[in-house]
Amino acid sequence: MPSDRTFKAVNALHRGVLKISRGRVGGRAKNMPVLELVTTGRKTGERRAVMLTSPHQEGPTLVVVASRGGDDQHPAWYLNVLANPEVDVVLDGRSRPMHAHAASAEERSRLWPIVTERQPHYAGYQRKTEREIPLVLLDPRSD
Repeated sequence: MPSDRTFKAVNALHRGVLKISRGRVGGRAKNMPVLELVTTGRKTGERRAVMLTSPHQEGPTLVVVASRGGDDQHPAWYLNVLANPEVDVVLDGRSRPMHAHAASAEERSRLWPIVTERQPHYAGYQRKTEREIPLVLLDPRSD
């Protein structure tokens, strides 16, 4: 499993490529849209940004996977979302205020097969860990 430092470096590089190319390079990965999720740190209160992919969308709702590559620990961004679900999402160069929530058991049981059919590597991540990999739904909010 890559270190947190490696994840942060890759995220920074990806974010830079997107910004310099104005979204023309790096906007998709494995046939999924790439988004920047901006959360509020649960311990620091500081804004934190991470680059993620969305393997499934339903109307304006984006689904993201808290896989951390099949690691046994949840990613920090997921814990931040649980503590403060009001997030910002940068997609296609536009920042949007959104509300995040972990999929309920019912939502996950419906969505997980869709996600893993489209992106089988997520099933592989699930096999690597004993924790249930959460799905997070991002819904537009009106402020």
